[in-house]
Amino acid sequence: MTDARLGLTVTHRRYVPYAHAHYAGNLVDGAYALGLFGDVATEVCIRTDGDEGLFAGYSDVRFTAPIRAGDVVEVTAQVSRVGGRSRTLELSCAVVCRGRPDRSESAAEVLDPPIVAVTATGTVVVPAGSVSREE
Repeated sequence: MTDARLGLTVTHRRYVPYAHAHYAGNLVDGAYALGLFGDVATEVCIRTDGDEGLFAGYSDVRFTAPIRAGDVVEVTAQVSRVGGRSRTLELSCAVVCRGRPDRSESAAEVLDPPIVAVTATGTVVVPAGSVSREE
């Protein structure tokens, strides 16, 4: 029997404010995406187990493109494995809109296709006795 939690996907979108720019060219540090992964993983845990859960670790983190202030990013978590108390998540952060200061101060465009900026595999743990959607 297949666990109904497998394949569950949660997506968040967020505008990256200029206050988060950390480097020249309005670049945002890589930890910004990891923080967003924590947010989307929290919703996964709430949906699958009725508890916010805890992030236990990341593996295979890859920074493949820059994230800049003024971007709109889409962060997705998909459940790829369900253990007794742990869940493995496939995570991605894609830039779906990007500011275009070369055109004007407030210009921006929708990126089609989006640019995948960060991917990772994450493990979350839920406490024993949490309410599972399987019950």
